[in-house]
Amino acid sequence: MDAVFSALGDPTRRALLDELFRHDGQTLGALEGQFAMTRFGVMKHLRVLEEAGLVVTRRRGREKLHFLNPVPIRLVHDRWVSKYAEPWTAALSDIKQRLETTMEKVFEIYIRTTPERLWEAITDTEIRSKYTFGAQVTSAWSEGSRYEMSVPGLALGEGENLEVDPPRRLVQSMRALWSDDVKAEGTSRVTWEIEPVGDDSCRLIVTHDQMREGANEQIYGGWPMILSGLKTWLETGELLTTPGSLRYA
Repeated sequence: MDAVFSALGDPTRRALLDELFRHDGQTLGALEGQFAMTRFGVMKHLRVLEEAGLVVTRRRGREKLHFLNPVPIRLVHDRWVSKYAEPWTAALSDIKQRLETTMEKVFEIYIRTTPERLWEAITDTEIRSKYTFGAQVTSAWSEGSRYEMSVPGLALGEGENLEVDPPRRLVQSMRALWSDDVKAEGTSRVTWEIEPVGDDSCRLIVTHDQMREGANEQIYGGWPMILSGLKTWLETGELLTTPGSLRYA
């Protein structure tokens, strides 16, 4: 417990835990982008949290991801919370766990194009608007940078570019803004993965995860239309008419 209390005594380390609580499984680069300090400084704080057992790391391919481990905090809670408060806190903990059960949606499509051209279509503002219902997405497209999605007079979404590896992989946080219902869903995550197939085609996998179980279908329901529009434009240069494109026409 001494190591846990010592680790929690620093406000930066508490902020790192808050960031992992908000968005678990982040890379060092993504965490670094949230703090006004050097990469080495963030690494030192993460090492203290790891030694206290508050952060655990897992490798997933080339990534080293950092996850919040709540067990030591729970042990502190069990040691110091009285038996009178325990039934209430346990009940609240159960509710919190049910609310935080997440779901994942995976979409796959094959497109006759090159990885470079597909990456451009995902990140170029004007091209993107051709298959995302006229919405423009603006960003510097660097790791840790912000992005915004909108149509004239209406903000549709915002988030952060957590990982940028052109022309292979783009990981983004996403917060939908087009209605109060979707705003209430909070932040989720979208991962774009591009794999070349032969000399002239690509496999595109879009994974939308970190959504609560039973999340509003508006959050993820538009992906089939978006990806179909992307394929149509890259392969033919034509725009695909969808319910989404008609809505914002």
